[in-house]
Amino acid sequence: TQLEESAISLWNWAVTKHTGSVVNDEQRAKLRFVACRLVCLCEGSDPPEGTIRRQILMSMKTGRGWIDIGKADLADGFLEIAMSRIEKLYAKLLKGSDGEADIPVQKADVEKNLFKVLSYQAESAVAQGDFQKAVMCVQRCKDMLMKLPKETCYLSILCYNFGVETYEWKRYEQSSFWLSQSYDIGKMDVKYSLGKEMQAKVLRLLATAYFEWDCNLYLEKALKAISLANQENLHPAGCFLKIKILLKSGASDEDINSAVAEFLHHEMSLDFCLNTAKLLLEHGRESVGFDFLKSVAERFESSPDLGKITLLHIEFLLQNKRELLAKQKVEEIIIGHYTGKQLLPEALNRLHIILWDRAAKHYEAKSYSEALHWYNYSVSFYTPGQIDQNLAKLQRNMSSCYLHLKQIDKAKEAVKEAERCDPNSVFTKFSVYKIAVMEKDTDKAVEAVIEMGKLAEKPSQREDKLRVNENTGTNLLSLAAQIALENEQQVVAIKALEYLSEHLQDCQQLFAALKCLVRLMLSKVMAENEEKSVTYVLNNTFSAAHKRLAESFTEEKFTGDMRILDAHWFRKVAWNLAVQFGGYPEKMRDFFLLSFKLSQFCPSDKAVLIAQKTCLLMAAAVDLEMGRQQVTPSKQIELLTQALQHLQACKEIWKVLKLTGDFAKDPTDTLLLLYEFEARSKLNDPTLHNLMESVWEQPQIEVKTLEIIASLAMESPARYPVLCKKALKSALNLHRKQTVIDAVKFSKCLHSLINLSLPTGLTDLDACVLQEVWDYFEDALSVVSSTDAYPEMEILWLMTKAWNTGIFQYTIGKYKEAEQWCGLGMRFLNHLGSLKKSYE
Repeated sequence: TQLEESAISLWNWAVTKHTGSVVNDEQRAKLRFVACRLVCLCEGSDPPEGTIRRQILMSMKTGRGWIDIGKADLADGFLEIAMSRIEKLYAKLLKGSDGEADIPVQKADVEKNLFKVLSYQAESAVAQGDFQKAVMCVQRCKDMLMKLPKETCYLSILCYNFGVETYEWKRYEQSSFWLSQSYDIGKMDVKYSLGKEMQAKVLRLLATAYFEWDCNLYLEKALKAISLANQENLHPAGCFLKIKILLKSGASDEDINSAVAEFLHHEMSLDFCLNTAKLLLEHGRESVGFDFLKSVAERFESSPDLGKITLLHIEFLLQNKRELLAKQKVEEIIIGHYTGKQLLPEALNRLHIILWDRAAKHYEAKSYSEALHWYNYSVSFYTPGQIDQNLAKLQRNMSSCYLHLKQIDKAKEAVKEAERCDPNSVFTKFSVYKIAVMEKDTDKAVEAVIEMGKLAEKPSQREDKLRVNENTGTNLLSLAAQIALENEQQVVAIKALEYLSEHLQDCQQLFAALKCLVRLMLSKVMAENEEKSVTYVLNNTFSAAHKRLAESFTEEKFTGDMRILDAHWFRKVAWNLAVQFGGYPEKMRDFFLLSFKLSQFCPSDKAVLIAQKTCLLMAAAVDLEMGRQQVTPSKQIELLTQALQHLQACKEIWKVLKLTGDFAKDPTDTLLLLYEFEARSKLNDPTLHNLMESVWEQPQIEVKTLEIIASLAMESPARYPVLCKKALKSALNLHRKQTVIDAVKFSKCLHSLINLSLPTGLTDLDACVLQEVWDYFEDALSVVSSTDAYPEMEILWLMTKAWNTGIFQYTIGKYKEAEQWCGLGMRFLNHLGSLKKSYE
């Protein structure tokens, strides 16, 4: 008992809290579920009638609650409980238990509850797709209507709702059954029926279900249903549906006319009449449709919406290629416009759309004169001096037609009018541009492009039909570039592409524009050799390409393969430009560096690595060459530092590249060494000696390399005599080791070494130095004695150098040394040829 009381309290609490919106429908259903189960669990073997009634009520409401929140499967169990308790209660009442006097009344209540439970079970079955169960439950309900006539309306509506649900699920067979049931039930008792309007509504949906299910198979049923519906209650929807069904069935014009006549005597709205006319005309029933339109026009002659009828007439005349009649109708409207019979604003807008659409079709068919004819109809509705954005668009369209007809003056007039109405439109500027291009007015065309570019930067914020979206500006600039190219106006095309490349968001389109721009600039540079053009290409086009290649990794549409192909294209062009501008060192270097940067977006295969290495070597070489020119010390330091940076990057690439194959004959190592030595020596870099330590240890170093190092070591601002001498000595040793000494090269190397060791004009020399130099002269004599190839001028120089050294010794009182050095000089005399007599 205590548990049952608690369950009832819980039930009551759920009711009050739901009323106060404390719990929602689903929470209330769950609370009822718990309370109802508890009450049922408390049931004894022979519960009193009050307990059974309570259980019936609670089970019914719990089941209803689950159905209402869309969980019909959970309702079934409670509805079964309700059904079993109803049967138990009915049995008790039949026995007349508990001495109740009003048994008939109580039996009637039980039957009402049974009716409700059966209807709930039908709802649950429909929700779960159990058609047969639903039919069985509804049939039982129908059988009970004799006892419960007041439930006729409820059951009819229930079946209608089932019909609507199954129709929406496209279960037309089930829908037609439920709707037929609804109509039949509604006829069972006139006193409690739904009324004619509702019956007609049921029949209209039934006709629609038949029509959509299989019009050919169920055509007769559909027609019968809609005819009954119209008899019950004539409604626009019913009339429209009947005509629709007749048209589908291929009925004669006479039958359709009869259907139309059914509602002509009734009050129908203009929109309904227009929709009916439209339906007739769309199905090719011109005779019926146009006749109907005439009768509609007569009926609504005094209506302000009369123009809608005329517009529909015009539209269908045009659709049926009866253009001459359509023109007559339009001209009638124009006359009416100026004689006090203006169209309503909405209808006038619609007319403009029809006129423009017709003009556009003629324009696409290249019938420009005819297009102008229709545009002029539209112009007729504007007053002189009126400012309207649509008028601006209209004038631009007319200008395009005039341009195609080569009527430039008229095109200019139309554009001038467009500028008056909408001067800040990118479309208007584009129209100005097209005329300028046709007239070959480059300055005006460029000016128009600049204006278009500015407008593309700030898309229009107007909330009207001409609102410029974010792509319109770029699309027009793209078209402008195309028009300029077609008309061979490169200057204009370049300006259009310049703005286009600044605003394009789509990578694919951007790179296409940049490539086109590069090609144009190249042809311009080659033709005119313009420095400014080169700077432009560098600073804008290639920089934009590099920037977008870096950004393109985040753009899904721009695939990896596309990015690689574009990167290759730009790096190769940059390379070719670097070669082409060999006479402009700074530009050449910048192009090589650009080629290197762009190549970083390509796969690092052998070919790309070689290209990268070469770009950096060339950039370093150019920086070193510019550093040798007459530049300020600060500029020289900057150039040399840049060269070192390029060399460092090049060394890293070279390490990787050497792993890919045999590069034994490649001079890169030598070039890297020489370039680095020059840069570090001229920067007075303290790490220079460390660099050279690795050089002296190289077994395969060439004589030429050592001689260049020696030369660079003393090239201003570098001054490293010790390094220079060491390099020359090493070179001399290599010369000696050769099987056949190259006397010319040997002589030059020795000349440099002696000059470095024994500078001209220096008298106070250390004995060790003199001995070292003496040995060099002895080396020279040895080679001179063994070959006739030693250059005579070098022998003369050696003789003179030795003789003068002796004289210097003589002047400071070192007679013995003087005799030795003068004697050494005379030893060279015997090897002179034609010059011997002169000096002897």
